[in-house]
Amino acid sequence: MLQIGIARTDLTPYWGVELTGWGYYIERRWRTVRDPLAATAVVFDDGTRQVAVITLDLMVIDEAFTARTRALIAEQTGLTADAILLTCSHSHNAPAAGGLLGVGVCDPFYEQWAARQAATAAVLAWRAREPATMVAGQTALTGLTYNRTRPQGLIDPTLTAARIDREDGSPLAILVNFGGHPTVMTELHPWAVSRDLPGEVCDRLEAAYPGAIAMYLQAACGDVNFYKDFATPERCLEPVQRVVEATEVALRFASPVASLEPDSPETTTAESLAVMGRTTPSVAAASLVAMLPTRRWTLDEIRQDREEAQRRLAEDDVTLWREGFGRSMTNRPDDMVKRHGGDELAAVRAMCRFHIEWTDRMLPDYETRPEVLATEVQAIRVGGLIIVANASEFFSPLALDVRHRCRNPLMIACYANGRIGYLPDRYDIEARSYAGFQSPKYCDQFPFTPESGPAMCDAMIDAIARCQSGK
Repeated sequence: MLQIGIARTDLTPYWGVELTGWGYYIERRWRTVRDPLAATAVVFDDGTRQVAVITLDLMVIDEAFTARTRALIAEQTGLTADAILLTCSHSHNAPAAGGLLGVGVCDPFYEQWAARQAATAAVLAWRAREPATMVAGQTALTGLTYNRTRPQGLIDPTLTAARIDREDGSPLAILVNFGGHPTVMTELHPWAVSRDLPGEVCDRLEAAYPGAIAMYLQAACGDVNFYKDFATPERCLEPVQRVVEATEVALRFASPVASLEPDSPETTTAESLAVMGRTTPSVAAASLVAMLPTRRWTLDEIRQDREEAQRRLAEDDVTLWREGFGRSMTNRPDDMVKRHGGDELAAVRAMCRFHIEWTDRMLPDYETRPEVLATEVQAIRVGGLIIVANASEFFSPLALDVRHRCRNPLMIACYANGRIGYLPDRYDIEARSYAGFQSPKYCDQFPFTPESGPAMCDAMIDAIARCQSGK
């Protein structure tokens, strides 16, 4: 029987810490705490191998935060780095640890404390291991979310859930994986600390399953929002209840993970599958480095941003900014003005400041940087349930490709172990959209190419295959 432990620690920021996202240089230091943030960890142990999954109520984390947290956990538990997965809820009412240029200043003391709190949750979960069983199931949840990048665009409606029970049959933990940008509460309470929808879902699941701790793993939502109709005080909890109900449906038809024999991605050979059938342990993990192609910024692109910003700052010019750099800088230009107190000039000056700062970073070495981005991809397997993770804001067509190629019950955990910004599909890259053209500037990166997403999908399938084979 598996040994499983779960624990939670506090991540609520102290006074003065900025929340991340929502606008350029608005200095969004929180004013109230709507609901506290947390780090929640679960540890799985089959007697031979141990793995940990940690969900964080943070917007994003970087590789340095991940390395620091993993080292703290390894020191106390012996868990290896490839067996420790850290994934963010991506709440826009939370800080970041290793953030994004211009949309929230990170506090180094908070980052260090948050890493210790995340590690503490994992250590406590490791120490709390007890005999447990686990079931997993999936369902489709529609009518809540839409593709915000194109009319009638694809979304991934899959909701995957798992229930962990103690030896006496009482619930120990509930895991749920679903993709949707958690900005419902941001629209209503922009200056408040909040876990947004993921936290509300966890609260309701814990009320429905007394004695259990719930975890929400954010899936592919780079191009997915909850419908705007839900961003009202009267309707903001409707999507929460729908996710909870779908979770209960998935669990009603769930199967024991021990009975879900490891299946094979389409790239796995019959010979390796036969080997897997004999040797794959109940718990496994694999980590690899994906090499994603990127495209070097041209000097004309850099100069265009920089010179337009310098001119507008010198002249206090706000004419036609929506048709100029504003087209890719924000999906909702009027809202950007509102977030600067209705002061259009302040909003434009903030966006100009961003262009000066990102080009300051890029100009010194843009000609010599490699046109490839190295990023971690990780897979964890518990019985037949796979959790595959990457550091991007993953787009739905790419997630659907991974699901099509992996026939196991699958959780896709995004914003995991680092941050590389949006990973769009060909459509958005060729459209030079916010995700395709602006996001790389936040992260001091080159833009992705149409081949980047497929390369990530291939790496995820490779990590799953390694995880299944035990290699």
